Amino acid sequence: MKTVHRTDVRTSVQTEGPALSNYEYDRAIYAQGYRAVCGVDEAGRGPLAGPVFAAAVILNPQEEIPGLNDSKKLSEKRREELFGEICARAVAWSVASASVAEIEELNILQATFLAMRRAVDGLSVPPDLALIDGNQTPPGLSVPARTVVKGDALSASIGAASILAKVSRDRLMKEMDGLYPQYQFAKHKGYGTALHTALLREYGPSPIHRLSFLKKILGEEQH
Repeated sequence: MKTVHRTDVRTSVQTEGPALSNYEYDRAIYAQGYRAVCGVDEAGRGPLAGPVFAAAVILNPQEEIPGLNDSKKLSEKRREELFGEICARAVAWSVASASVAEIEELNILQATFLAMRRAVDGLSVPPDLALIDGNQTPPGLSVPARTVVKGDALSASIGAASILAKVSRDRLMKEMDGLYPQYQFAKHKGYGTALHTALLREYGPSPIHRLSFLKKILGEEQH
């Protein structure tokens, strides 16, 4: 049987073991006695502009949605298709964000944790366990949590959260493109591409840029 490097569902310690489909991973968690498990993931930690988003999703582990995966591995068209399917078929889902002002006040890591807490708290069905993508648990989370490294590919519920967070943020950045067309946010979604960097140098920062992220690009302290 093929083996992969994965996160063991019992201990969250990296281990070698049989490859699991992402729904099998979630079902193994439910088999431990949990009633409602939410996957949690974020989108937008790295960009130079815009808020950071997070989503929390509780799926029915017996009702599979084909194609769930890490949102970065899916085309924009496929993410949009899955977004609607997840929202229609999930037991519960929630999307939240932390603003640029909160990113600047708290730093990006703490703002990401804030968005994750908001997403979990926004679920209409209270979970009894949260699976967090990555290796850090948001402090102050209202439910017990486990971290899952590369969880957006391992766990169906985290993969679903990854898609909701990514699509929601991309949609907002397309709206921002209409407000600030000179930055072409619809093309790069705020990430530090060569195009975005060139436009920043030409026009300076907008109200939705993260000034603490721009010091090296603009070559001066931003206030």
